[in-house]
Amino acid sequence: MQQTKGTVAGDLEWDGLHRPRIYYAVITTFCGLFLSVLDGTICNVALPTIALRLDISPSDSIWIVNAFQLVIMMLLLPFSSLGELYGYKRVYLYGVAVFTLSSFCCALSHTFHVLVASRVLQGIGAAMIMSVNTSLIRIIYPKKHLGKGVGLNATVVAIASVTGPSLAAAILSVTTWEWLFAINIPIGIVTWFMGRRFLPDNPTKVIGRHFNWADTVLNAATFGLMIGCIEAYSHGLDWHKILIAVAVFFLVGAVYVRTQLAKEYPMLPFDLLRIPMFSMSVGTSILSFTVQQLLMVSLPFMLMHNYGYDAVGTGLIMTASPVAIMFVAPMAGWMIGKVHPGLLGGIGISLMCAACMLLSFMPQDASHFGFVWRVMLFGAGFGLFQSPNNHILLSSAPPHRTGSAGGMLASARLIGQTTGAALVAMMFNFFDSSAPHKALLLGGLLALCGACLSSLRLKIRKIN
Repeated sequence: MQQTKGTVAGDLEWDGLHRPRIYYAVITTFCGLFLSVLDGTICNVALPTIALRLDISPSDSIWIVNAFQLVIMMLLLPFSSLGELYGYKRVYLYGVAVFTLSSFCCALSHTFHVLVASRVLQGIGAAMIMSVNTSLIRIIYPKKHLGKGVGLNATVVAIASVTGPSLAAAILSVTTWEWLFAINIPIGIVTWFMGRRFLPDNPTKVIGRHFNWADTVLNAATFGLMIGCIEAYSHGLDWHKILIAVAVFFLVGAVYVRTQLAKEYPMLPFDLLRIPMFSMSVGTSILSFTVQQLLMVSLPFMLMHNYGYDAVGTGLIMTASPVAIMFVAPMAGWMIGKVHPGLLGGIGISLMCAACMLLSFMPQDASHFGFVWRVMLFGAGFGLFQSPNNHILLSSAPPHRTGSAGGMLASARLIGQTTGAALVAMMFNFFDSSAPHKALLLGGLLALCGACLSSLRLKIRKIN
């Protein structure tokens, strides 16, 4: 039979893996995802130490975080398309290999520029992993258990996002910052071998579809220019050049959006963004992760430079956040279906707002417990927000668009985290020693906006 563009070929009756292979496949996807998300935050506590060791300014040290996040954001959607065309398993395995090799390069970096270049390579590997992770979950789990798989996936992301500082504190208490990256190597090797044996191939593929390199370039340029403009402003570059960059960003972005609207298989899923519940959930997710990164990057500087804590003490205080998430996230998951996710999300991000405001106005003689309960309040709010928000985002998309919805979820997280780190650099450029306090104040204001946006979802019919 002649195949036409858009024809789907393969096993349409595919319904996931079975025991025991499914357990090993799930562990494989979770290991790769945990490492790739973790490395977006594990450097935060160590930034002051790395800046001192490499003789760079605090604002320049933010590039160690942003180089990683920016590359992921530029390449996430293109690698997702490659996974649909050539296999999620293949892209995932290449991603784990690149991520592991680049972690080795990071551990051996003894200059700032080499470390940033290694982080760029690490970001490429992480983008491969993240781009196909949700799609792998979809073909690993039987349809009746897909919701459980998506929920566990979201839990791994939430825990990994805030575990970095705690793990970094434990590592820095016994060794040097290079081991923050070296620990990835053995886990990456094991994950690669497990993935090669247990991950499934794509059960279906679209005949007649080809990878579009022009879309890839436009996608990378659009997201790169967006964050690049923020970075340029935050580092005090000449405003004439910044205006030119902004103009180029809008021009490239307009061309990219126009080309995507005409595509049958766009990299940007505009069909989903036209769904009000989906688009508002994406917006609140971006705001929540921006606030999270504002706190996670600025608080270590505030604790170490303004209150005299060392790296270990700083990490221990920030451990309060993941501890709170571990308790609150399961409760939030249990309440899904009983309480409107928009209400749960509004309450959660309101707690994040309160925590940021309280930390911003901390007295100079604040006690250890004073920091701990405020950071714990932030973690509780983050845990209460994320699970319901992820659920409502994925549930508002049609079943056959789960993969694209997951891609947008990851993109929202990365946009928020990258923007948050860039905003901290901007604060250091403008306010010097008071920058961490100002960054936390900004986080509180953005969280307040997120709470208002989340509450607007109460007007839309509840999604079960």
